[in-house]
Amino acid sequence: MAELAALDGRRARGDASRRDVLARATDLASVEGLDGLTIGRLAEASGRSKSSIATLFHGKEGLQLATVVAAREIFVATIVEPARTEPRGLRRLVVLLRNALVYSRDRVFTGGCFFAATAADVDSKPGPVNAAVRSALADWYGYVEAQTRAAVAAGELAIDQAEAEVLAFELLALDEAANSRSLLLGDDRPYALAAAAMRARLLVAGADPELLGVLDLAD
Repeated sequence: MAELAALDGRRARGDASRRDVLARATDLASVEGLDGLTIGRLAEASGRSKSSIATLFHGKEGLQLATVVAAREIFVATIVEPARTEPRGLRRLVVLLRNALVYSRDRVFTGGCFFAATAADVDSKPGPVNAAVRSALADWYGYVEAQTRAAVAAGELAIDQAEAEVLAFELLALDEAANSRSLLLGDDRPYALAAAAMRARLLVAGADPELLGVLDLAD
């Protein structure tokens, strides 16, 4: 029993160490990119030894993959899960869009959206890390498009399914533009502009104005 308790204690400490290191890794990668996320750089940022980090993640690629997984969990918990309390379609779509803007604006990661920051590092470099980032973004893009299509199917938007794909693309592009411009200019104003543009585009698509109030980021 004592041996089992000791083993459980070591596992708990190892899990806590891993979570702490990954919290620093996701934030660091959002600023410096995945290419800048090395065991040495993370050791410097976290105050831990290179050997302890190498033991936790078994090399640079293991560290990068674990960091993408951790960032994806935060992204889903911050943006997607709260929106799932709303019914599928327009109501869930507008909450998703607001959550995405606020996640970047409030700097959940210091460098804004983790995936926007890291996609440029890996988009032309095939391999497991590229695949992990691509999968996370593809799931996000697909989820927004699915809610747009559900809104069309429910008669909440007066467009057809072919137009739904274009609308989802436009809404996501506004979110990404707000993230990049805010980081570049050091200004929150792009989020309010993006939210206003999203509302305008949804109104043109036939959305009920009363359902779009959640996108008011004027404050």
